Amino acid sequence: MKIYANLLLLIAMLPVLAWSGWDPYDRTTWWLEVAPVFIGFVCLFIAQAKGWEFSNFALVLLGLHMVVLMVGGKYTYALVPLGDWAKEVFDFPRNHYDRLGHLMQGLVPAILCREVLIRNNVIAKRGWLAFLIVCFCMAVSAVYELIEWAAALVSAEASEAFLGTQGDVWDTQTDMFCALIGVIFAVILLRIPHDRSMEKVKS
Repeated sequence: MKIYANLLLLIAMLPVLAWSGWDPYDRTTWWLEVAPVFIGFVCLFIAQAKGWEFSNFALVLLGLHMVVLMVGGKYTYALVPLGDWAKEVFDFPRNHYDRLGHLMQGLVPAILCREVLIRNNVIAKRGWLAFLIVCFCMAVSAVYELIEWAAALVSAEASEAFLGTQGDVWDTQTDMFCALIGVIFAVILLRIPHDRSMEKVKS
């Protein structure tokens, strides 16, 4: 693992962040959507200062998640052009870009949580490991939905753009289901490449 991996990730994300922050659709929504990117980098550098570095596999996925967040912040999730294109081509009833965001919201925290638990030898049995990862990530998803709810209470004007429900009464439940799919995908299908990447990291 290279010492400056976090710095390289930051450098790679800066152009996307600059593009995202330049004249976004709604500035308040942009801050709400992109705030996790800033928080993520702060946590990464704090962890590195304490001698912890994530695997390249985890950092690449984290970078992809950041891009998804920044694109959503630029347009608001309900208006992302890629989602509008898919809506037209596949005759979807709504823009589903936010579903991608929630899928990543399950997948990426699952990989990060899995890496922390394994490399710190927190859980000996892999069955319990998978169970706790699912529980942790679903808790993260639930907290995020509560944050969206709080934002709606504080600002009715910004809530529609931030929540992006698009008239779907089951939006919250579907978002959490997408996160669950992401967690299961990470725990089952990404286990082997993640293990290989962790083997290259000097704990």
